[in-house]
Amino acid sequence: MSKTLYAEFTVKPGSEARVAEMMLELTQKVRQEPGNVLFLPYTGEENPRDYFVFEVYRDEAAFQEHIGADYGARFNAELAHHIEGAGSALTWLQPLE
Repeated sequence: MSKTLYAEFTVKPGSEARVAEMMLELTQKVRQEPGNVLFLPYTGEENPRDYFVFEVYRDEAAFQEHIGADYGARFNAELAHHIEGAGSALTWLQPLE
């Protein structure tokens, strides 16, 4: 069964350009993961500091491989300095059948 995740966070004022650069780099790397099905980052139309990321992985093993990637750990460590709050809000999703 696939693993589907929706993440959201708000970038601190002044960090917009750096986070956009970081997100573009991360997107390229995640999309190359063999178990990644979708990785779609968005910003809010009304507030471009709001980020929304829709992620789908083939299965739990693929997701575990994703979170174990060194580039993801570096991304999250740096992102923590650029976003409001304690971190990204994560929502796990299940398909409606």
